[in-house]
Amino acid sequence: MKLLPRALPWIRILFVLIAIASQCNGQDWSQWRGPTRDGIARNFSAPARWPEQLKEKWRVEVGIGHSSPVVSGQRVFVLSRQGDREVVSCFDLGAGRMIWQDSYPVAYTMNPAAVIHGKGPKSTPIIDNGRLFTLGITGVISCYDASTGSLKWRKEFSKEFKQTSPDYGTAMSPLVYKGRLVAHVGGNDSGALVALDVNSGDLKWKWGGDGPGYASPIVVTTDGVEQIVTQSQKFIVGVSPANGELLWSIPFETEYVQNIVTPAAYKDLLILSGLDKGTMAVRVARKNGKWTPEQVWKNPDVSMYMNSPVVIGDAVYGLSHKRKGQLFCLDARTGKTLWTSAGREGDNAAVVSAPDLMFVLTDSAELTLVRTNPAHLEVVKKYTVAKSPTWAHPVLTGNGLLIKDVSSLALLSLQ
Repeated sequence: MKLLPRALPWIRILFVLIAIASQCNGQDWSQWRGPTRDGIARNFSAPARWPEQLKEKWRVEVGIGHSSPVVSGQRVFVLSRQGDREVVSCFDLGAGRMIWQDSYPVAYTMNPAAVIHGKGPKSTPIIDNGRLFTLGITGVISCYDASTGSLKWRKEFSKEFKQTSPDYGTAMSPLVYKGRLVAHVGGNDSGALVALDVNSGDLKWKWGGDGPGYASPIVVTTDGVEQIVTQSQKFIVGVSPANGELLWSIPFETEYVQNIVTPAAYKDLLILSGLDKGTMAVRVARKNGKWTPEQVWKNPDVSMYMNSPVVIGDAVYGLSHKRKGQLFCLDARTGKTLWTSAGREGDNAAVVSAPDLMFVLTDSAELTLVRTNPAHLEVVKKYTVAKSPTWAHPVLTGNGLLIKDVSSLALLSLQ
């Protein structure tokens, strides 16, 4: 086929647009712990040589909070707090230019034990099919048009529950499953895991068996059946995403009512942990028509608190709260400890992994690059990425890294 000369410029433009779209798709980090809620950036390519320092491309003041930024295409979204208002902001990823912003008043009194963490918010938003969903510190759910920032609907639950958030504020991050937004709302001893229609906010189902914890749910497939798995206030549960039916539960209580760790999946196992509870693997099987969770292994020496693990190959990586913060690697098949760091890494570490590299961001704003090597601990590089504490997860964006500190959001170059 012979191309006309006038068609050539349009073909070049088409190829450029395809390249941009491909790049954007590779950068998407649309929800808590990434596209598949497991902390893994599968399309990331490490630079040939790591720079001595990470260069700041832009920085904007957005407000306080632990909520992690999310990315869709060339836009980054963040939920924060400015004064007595929760603020939802959308920025251009390349330049840090604000595209739209909305805010609403939120009165909130902190638990004295959590004053150091501020008034939130703590939940990470989720982007789905052109909509942005946020969950505030007091349990307010909002749905926005991600392009324009126009509010589609908003739900709050003060008429349904005595408290609309647990002791230390709402922290679970919602998920979207087949046109339904799933979130755990309410407060201690009185709450519900709910599924809301994404278009209207109408209730589709709820499981009211326990108050919310601080962990975020994942969807797993067991014996060909999809299940939503999460930690509630006093249990680890699996519920049906179709109707909210409780399929199984494990009693699970931590000191000061702090069920925080997001479950991780390894083949047909669930990796679970909590404050001073060790780390265990559970297999859920259907026997005589009943779902039954069975413990496969437990490692009492490695225990997670305010962070969640990643699973790479046959290994589980994360931060144990023991020894004042200790990086670890476990054999996912047996639970055997393969290696640990010396300790004193920090109170918290937000872990994001590429297939062969982990980005470990501690609350002291130290970013450690660790090889995902089950044989031994291999530190590749260390960087200081902010001048104030960092509790939110870092987000890999092609050749950049988004960092949310106490009050600002920055894009750092990895080149």
